[in-house]
Amino acid sequence: MDRVFIIAEAGVNHNGSVELAKKLIDVAAGAGADAVKFQTFKARKLVSRAAKKAAYQQETTDASESQYEMIKKLELDVDTHKELIAYCQEKEIMFLSTPFDHDSIELLHGLGLEIFKIPSGEITNLPYLRHIGSLGKRVILSTGMADIGEIEDALDILTSAGTPKEKITILHANTMYPTPMEDVNLKAMQTIACTFQCDVGYSDHTLGIEVDIAAVAMGAKVIEKHFTLDKTMEGPDHKASLEPHELGAMVEAIRNIEKALGTGIKKPSPSEKPNMEVARKSIVAARPIAKGERFTEENLTIKRPGNGMSPMRWDEIIGTTAQKTYETDEPI
Repeated sequence: MDRVFIIAEAGVNHNGSVELAKKLIDVAAGAGADAVKFQTFKARKLVSRAAKKAAYQQETTDASESQYEMIKKLELDVDTHKELIAYCQEKEIMFLSTPFDHDSIELLHGLGLEIFKIPSGEITNLPYLRHIGSLGKRVILSTGMADIGEIEDALDILTSAGTPKEKITILHANTMYPTPMEDVNLKAMQTIACTFQCDVGYSDHTLGIEVDIAAVAMGAKVIEKHFTLDKTMEGPDHKASLEPHELGAMVEAIRNIEKALGTGIKKPSPSEKPNMEVARKSIVAARPIAKGERFTEENLTIKRPGNGMSPMRWDEIIGTTAQKTYETDEPI
């Protein structure tokens, strides 16, 4: 990845509609994201029928339904996956989807996905991690709710199963929708990078885009952000998602930050070189100086423009003899 890989997370914000899913793809492609990501699961394999919703889900969906009933409506079948993959190819954006069970892993593998995104909730799922690790694909691992030891365990499982560490990018994340600013702890992303000597990124659930921009400035190679067509739509994740204009602003800001980070080599930039002569100074005559007169701190001074002798040679010039006559302000 020679630039920040931006994943526009559609997730389940399609509300079970193929047409809405395609509109989300349109938005992600129009914003300039590198990939649009959905979620692949079978409700019966993901949660028990008695599983409760998270607090934020209860606020944004029918509080009387179970988690199973909520996500059952959001499943995407095989034919829909194929249709959305084809549509992404048409729109020239990468299709990604997060699998939540073994059958879904095999489905996405069979469909030719090059990158497997592991969600935070599966970081302690040994058989799941081993299954994905055995594929040898590029892996993006989210680490919401995890500590360093759990990340290390997950990495060990993935690499032991056959995926080299060089193919794994670890995303710092916080699994609260939306994430309070005081809980972001963005410095932990750098801790992960230093601890495991691997590429890192950030999966963001805050409101707004400033934390994503900061993450890029701090070294993120991957940014993942939820987006929706409309935050007021019914569904578990719409409220904590970006709307289309916000997604576009985030992508633009990240690309600008990439440019601004530069090479790290400190030298005059092409744009500022013309200003060097204007802003810098030269050694000039403070008053008329006769040929043969010694240069002193009284008859020399330093003024703009910088097209003459550099003031850094001041000590070298003081005490030497003028080889010609100088008028006031004439460069030495």
